[in-house]
Amino acid sequence: MDTDKIYAEHIANEYSKKETTKVKQLKKLDAKAKLPANIFGYTFGIVSALVLGAGMCLAMGVIGSGVGAFIAGIVVGVVGIIGCAINYPIFKKIKENGKNKYGSDIIRLAIEITENND
Repeated sequence: MDTDKIYAEHIANEYSKKETTKVKQLKKLDAKAKLPANIFGYTFGIVSALVLGAGMCLAMGVIGSGVGAFIAGIVVGVVGIIGCAINYPIFKKIKENGKNKYGSDIIRLAIEITENND
């Protein structure tokens, strides 16, 4: 085997113009519709879990001590629990909005793909 030829073909493939197929466009639109919801869900969920953990640390006396830290820990923990509880409904709403925004384009492309494959 000529390794130089294989290497040259590999390099040439990297710089050649790629055709965008309808399936690739469909995947990009689907990802674009879901991306804001995923970013929000992960970010808000992580922050809420950290707030809950900080509240637990305060309540158990790992951070601070005394009755004031205990009460603050309970309050902070409840805020974290509420954040964790409302994360999924907000995520679903944002995802639904993305689907509504890009849904017609996704359906049109999907119909074009299925009609061309018959």
